Amino acid sequence: MSQVVTVKSEDIIRHIKLSCQIPDVLQAIAIQKIIIETADQVGIKVEPQELQQAGDNLRVAKKLVKAADTIAWLTKHHLSVDEFEELVYANVLAAKLSNHLFAKQVESFFFAHQLDYVAAVTYEVVLDDEDLAWEIFYALQERETTWIEVARQFIQNPEQRRAWGYQGIRHRLDFRPEIASSIFAASSTPVILKPIVTAKKVYLIWVEEIIHPKLDEQLRAKIQQDLFSAWLNQQVYQLEILIQ
Repeated sequence: MSQVVTVKSEDIIRHIKLSCQIPDVLQAIAIQKIIIETADQVGIKVEPQELQQAGDNLRVAKKLVKAADTIAWLTKHHLSVDEFEELVYANVLAAKLSNHLFAKQVESFFFAHQLDYVAAVTYEVVLDDEDLAWEIFYALQERETTWIEVARQFIQNPEQRRAWGYQGIRHRLDFRPEIASSIFAASSTPVILKPIVTAKKVYLIWVEEIIHPKLDEQLRAKIQQDLFSAWLNQQVYQLEILIQ
């Protein structure tokens, strides 16, 4: 027989406090209030068809195919149907406000910060010994060894070793400045860079590809969301939040 644990509202609040989540909760509440007040000031309204479409999109995103799936999800999150609609409304309102404030700024922001969105596909081997790094580099240049052999010998982490030190697609800001300057100065790819010496380690990096950004819909949405989030954080920073 399963046991029943009763959790009171004050238990939830106490847990939030003791787990040090209060600042995040207060910020989230403040952000929601800012969105509602600003949307009202600029005359943004949410139409019923927008609410319906957003609700359908959320159900698809959560894989709530059947009515029973939706009920189970609402039960799990302790939400009523009205609260679900409130959640959808808040999402639509935030999206419309973001679009109202920043949609026209995306293109100019992109061109002003275009270098930040350049990305690179890289592999790396990190060493402690600069002399060893140069020895490996020259061996690679002379084709006395291969990157795969170097990765297998010098990468300790098993998953990284199996992937030959693959770092994925990373933007300029994801790299240390001294590493980024070398990677994005590469005149052609693929290329193995000369050893890069930092304060603690020496990096051997194989640059497979430099990816120049295009302002497609995905990047446009990301920039707009970044601008909106920065604006919201600035609004919150200027507030004094009081708990009653």
